[in-house]
Amino acid sequence: MTRARLAVACALAAFSIEALAADPLPQKDPITTHVLDTSLGKPAAGVAIALQRRSGNVWEEVGQSRTNADGRADRLYPRGRALERGTYKLVYRTAEYFKARGVETFFPTVEVVFEVRATGEHYHVPLLLGPFAYGTYRGS
Repeated sequence: MTRARLAVACALAAFSIEALAADPLPQKDPITTHVLDTSLGKPAAGVAIALQRRSGNVWEEVGQSRTNADGRADRLYPRGRALERGTYKLVYRTAEYFKARGVETFFPTVEVVFEVRATGEHYHVPLLLGPFAYGTYRGS
């Protein structure tokens, strides 16, 4: 390799390292959800969600978010905090979502309780939501 090519390669490598340091890849949240409004067959945008963790007999809030236009909430867990084993609960505030649409609902909130046993895994908990019914499962 000539000196000129070596200098260019070194400059490109330094630029790449600086670019990565300045703009790191987004961290994938360990707990995410997706809400589908089954009455519309579309994502439910704007649903307020709280993530809670059980500590003894008390539920402590870990984070909160709203679903985006695609019905996804992927910023529930605090950035930089290691996922802890334990029992978690997603609390979906469905009454305000349906009220904003002018739709009556039977469930003012939906609470989904689940166990985190392996802290290295991703937990995706989708919610299929209708005004008078809901369902959930462990997604991927």
